[in-house]
Amino acid sequence: MAAVVASLAFSPDGHTLVSAGADGKLRLWDVTTGASRAVLTDLASAVTFSGDGRTRAAGHDDGTVRLWDVATRTVRATLSGRRQPVSAVAFSPDRHGFAAGGVDGTVQRWELSLPRPGQANDGICRALHRDLTEHERSRYLPGRTRDQVRTCTGA
Repeated sequence: MAAVVASLAFSPDGHTLVSAGADGKLRLWDVTTGASRAVLTDLASAVTFSGDGRTRAAGHDDGTVRLWDVATRTVRATLSGRRQPVSAVAFSPDRHGFAAGGVDGTVQRWELSLPRPGQANDGICRALHRDLTEHERSRYLPGRTRDQVRTCTGA
């Protein structure tokens, strides 16, 4: 038996549809073929994509919102602070704000402060104690060559 669909959202490019099911699954669908691209375990009640399509947000009955990296299918961050179930989620057009609405009739807003590329690279260098490999660079910084990305100092 198919699970009740709690929420749906199209990716900005229109190629992917995400569904949040009552069975605790987030499903990514290929819009053209109708085929399932991926199934993630996440009991979400509301879903949306960021404007650039790189992040997918999922709101939950425990009041949290998880921000998923679309490319790696991993959780980038968990937003908390709500006491009631999340029934709606939205990114601001400038990608620096995020809002979640709940069954209690309230809306909470978060400021999303993402590091600048140089700051992110410095953090990676500190954590790994080395520069990115070519494979890592192509996966996490697609379309960017070694010359376009600052390398680790001392790495």
